Amino acid sequence: MPTDTPPLQPVFVLVRPQMGENIGAAARAMLNFGLARMRMVDPRDGWPNPRAVAMASGAAGRVLDHAGVFPTLPEAVADCAFVFATTARGRDLTKPVMTPERAMDHARALSAAGQRVAVLFGPERAGLENEDVARANAIISVPVNPAFPSLNLAQAVLLCAYEWGRQGAAAAPEVLALAGTDLASAVEVEKLGDHFEERLDAAGFFFPETKAEGMKLNLRNLWSRMPLTRADVQTLHGMLRQLLRRRDP
Repeated sequence: MPTDTPPLQPVFVLVRPQMGENIGAAARAMLNFGLARMRMVDPRDGWPNPRAVAMASGAAGRVLDHAGVFPTLPEAVADCAFVFATTARGRDLTKPVMTPERAMDHARALSAAGQRVAVLFGPERAGLENEDVARANAIISVPVNPAFPSLNLAQAVLLCAYEWGRQGAAAAPEVLALAGTDLASAVEVEKLGDHFEERLDAAGFFFPETKAEGMKLNLRNLWSRMPLTRADVQTLHGMLRQLLRRRDP
């Protein structure tokens, strides 16, 4: 039977994080895209960390309030059915390697089936160790500049959180901001085309006669191709009228 139950959120696991500021920034990045399940493995400066709280900036503090702290990675992912490891370095380990987009697509499918997913992020200085990656089912590798592949911890978290949020959002990939006006109707665009065609014809624009029909067709196509608003149509009518007034004696 269909259900509207949302998928389980993935757990973002910061493995041996070093700077409190980066932990706080990671919390902010998570909450930007609706994620709130953070776990930490052996944070260098202990926990809680006032610098992390300060950097989390307000609402994201609740991500830190509920963060789990574990002494080892196996304990942190013990309840997870599938584990991703984020790394930019080549490994001597045979594993599927996915982009963040593909990984979060797979994570959504697993989560929708009730399987808990974890994403591992390594310490700032050197990233995840081979022993960490060995415990993952797949690798997430961001297609960055190979001459400079290093990502800040919070940046890596943001990329994965963004892909998770984007794939579950109802937002269209592109919208037109109308700035207080409506799109012009087909009849309004048609009348604008009539106006221009009439005035251009009077000015002798459609020459030679053998090409006139094709020129008019191209002009009509130009208007229909534009996402014109009613304000745009009124402006174009006004421009044409003003040009004609200045030309007439």
